[in-house]
Amino acid sequence: MGERTPLTASRSAELWRSAVRLIPGGVNSPVRAMNAIGREPIFVERGEGAELVDVDGNRYVDWVMSWGPLIAGHAHPDVIAAVTEAAARGTSYGAPTPGEVELAGEVTRRVPSAEMVRMTSSGTEAAMSALRLARAATGRDAVVKFAGAYHGHVDGLLAEAGSGLATQGIPASPGVTAAQAADTIVVPWNDRDAVAAALRARPVAALICEPFPANMGLVKPEPGFLSFLREVASEAGALLIFDEVITGFRVSPGGVQQPAGVTPDLTILGKVLGGGLPAAAYAGPAELMEQVAPAGDVYQAGTLSGNPLAMAAGLATLRMLDPAAYERLGRTSEQLAEGLGRAAADAGVPATVQSTTGLLTLFFSSDPVHDLDGAKACDLDAHAAFCRAMLDRGVYPPPSQFEAWFPSLAHEDAHVERTVEAAREAFAEL
Repeated sequence: MGERTPLTASRSAELWRSAVRLIPGGVNSPVRAMNAIGREPIFVERGEGAELVDVDGNRYVDWVMSWGPLIAGHAHPDVIAAVTEAAARGTSYGAPTPGEVELAGEVTRRVPSAEMVRMTSSGTEAAMSALRLARAATGRDAVVKFAGAYHGHVDGLLAEAGSGLATQGIPASPGVTAAQAADTIVVPWNDRDAVAAALRARPVAALICEPFPANMGLVKPEPGFLSFLREVASEAGALLIFDEVITGFRVSPGGVQQPAGVTPDLTILGKVLGGGLPAAAYAGPAELMEQVAPAGDVYQAGTLSGNPLAMAAGLATLRMLDPAAYERLGRTSEQLAEGLGRAAADAGVPATVQSTTGLLTLFFSSDPVHDLDGAKACDLDAHAAFCRAMLDRGVYPPPSQFEAWFPSLAHEDAHVERTVEAAREAFAEL
């Protein structure tokens, strides 16, 4: 990249000093603090397509994309127009709107398991509600989850979770009661024997997973593993829940379940669903979903569920995602993965890139990563140094080894080339 102008950070530093006095840890979601890479966060002024501009005027190629929602890029004109039009009519009504019916219809047309949809405002709410429904439907309490998976900050699912907990090195959050923890059985990802043993140990209400886990970095299932989960959950009388908050509408129109040909009992959706505004959902067949109040007795509610601005942003986003869009997204993802892998190899840096359409992780490990233990065994110091060097060069990678990169439709060849060139320089410094 040749000579580069050092980035300034005076305004970000000033805001950070204020933030740590006013907000716990200075941020409203832990991974944003950049503790894992040993630097202060940047404060963002605006986003433009595939780029961020911070409050000091520095510009970055953004591969975080708000942690996944912005598949169309920052401030896409169609999304901005839809939200502006919706806001002009009113920001919230506390009553049904056409938009929530339209968005639910778009979900059912795309997601194989979705016959009915209930909107929420966050993935955490959707996961919590899906588990409540599973327990009501089965009359059981226990839940089986995977180490390294993250399903929001639901009390019972914080044990050995990925995402921010793995980033901060927190094995389980204080404040979770012993009773809640006792109802959660944690097993290693891709371990068939452990899953089978857990389902035999006690009656289980739900087996919940990210079908492509992306909160310990992207760690795809071994061949046949999702079909195995479907089979053993059914045999045990447990509901299979796919948490597709990250993968839904990103890896394909119908998430992972569509190309995998594995249909869960319930699906959790979010991120892309809201197009950058707070929206999530849980979905499934009518026989289950009609147990949710007011159709049934399983209670769930929310003042801002189905918010008209979020519904407008989600509709505008989903309507962009035609076959050509997924082809383009897949090509960008492949180019980035190949470029990063080649740059690491040329520099002699032990690294493995694991990728799919719309998602990838650069693991600082010479071996492929199959589970949380493999992710934890990566060279976290090298990853931190790499991220700092990339930020210094105007590229914004996820500041955690346990998070994914998020290619978008706004990323062009020039963004990939700039990123790979910066990576070559960053690898050379390690």
